Amino acid sequence: MIMINKTLSFLFLLLTLISVNRAAFALQSSDYKQLNTLFKQVASKTDYTVPQLEELFKNVEIKPRIIEAMDRPAESTMTWTRYSKIFLTEKNISKGTEFWRLHENTLARAEKDYGVPAEIIVATLGVETRYGTNTGNFRVIDALSTLALEYPRRSKYFLAELKNFLLLTDEHKLDPLAVTGSYAGAIGLPQFMPSSYRSYAVDFSNSGYSDLVNNFEDAIGSIASYYNKHGWKPGQPVSWSVDSVSKQGSNLVVKKRKTDRSLDALLKAGVVVQETGSPDSRVGLIKLTGDQGPEYRVAFDNFFVITRYNTSRMYATAVQLLGEQIKSRVQTAR
Repeated sequence: MIMINKTLSFLFLLLTLISVNRAAFALQSSDYKQLNTLFKQVASKTDYTVPQLEELFKNVEIKPRIIEAMDRPAESTMTWTRYSKIFLTEKNISKGTEFWRLHENTLARAEKDYGVPAEIIVATLGVETRYGTNTGNFRVIDALSTLALEYPRRSKYFLAELKNFLLLTDEHKLDPLAVTGSYAGAIGLPQFMPSSYRSYAVDFSNSGYSDLVNNFEDAIGSIASYYNKHGWKPGQPVSWSVDSVSKQGSNLVVKKRKTDRSLDALLKAGVVVQETGSPDSRVGLIKLTGDQGPEYRVAFDNFFVITRYNTSRMYATAVQLLGEQIKSRVQTAR
């Protein structure tokens, strides 16, 4: 009994130490040399001063649970079957249909100006934030600081995003401690990273500035702007489902995020689809892991444009299929 109690006491102490190690802790800017450089760079381009930034970062917290979340994203832990059930739901389709009706004029204007179909814009909002109902509750400055300073694998990227965030808050006169978003530091209705916010956000409402936190007009226009600037091709398909694939064809799965061969080459290799298109069309064969085995799709350039928003092929497929179902529902109701 004494031995059991000692064992339990040891386990309790161990769990306590683990929980302490995982608890959020205040950032000490003097512990991170890269912050000194960052502060000087930001101060040279904004109204911030280095002392102001040093004082600001006394309020920043490092949150280990953000790193835990980064190491287990849904896209890397789920099969396509499970992933699709999260987004291709009746609730998401119904809400997307209602969103389209509420913002039909804005969507039509965005499609006309940027060439990006309304269904892709709506579905992107549906997958990202459930049409603005789930934009994240992490302080963006905490998320970006945690990943920039305590996540070596991608520290360079997140340090650049932290810099862009500080520039963004200066440009838009935002309180950097009040802006919330995802655990990766994405902001607002369309979940733009700070660099994307600064580069691709548009004032689609003509209010004087681009507001991606509260303004759906700006969010709609900015998503269209993002896809347009990354090479969206109006009138081109996103991807086609595949009926069957030969052994030869299954070896042609594209490795990079871009098309790698002609449609004719895929068809001749034993990839069977119902749709028809120009034999010279540039495509790539992608494979999704389903519960009943692999599922293949023939992806066009527009598919890989969507992967510039999120690198996951499951994400791009979910956006396409959700958009198609919402569009069908909207057209049926007319």
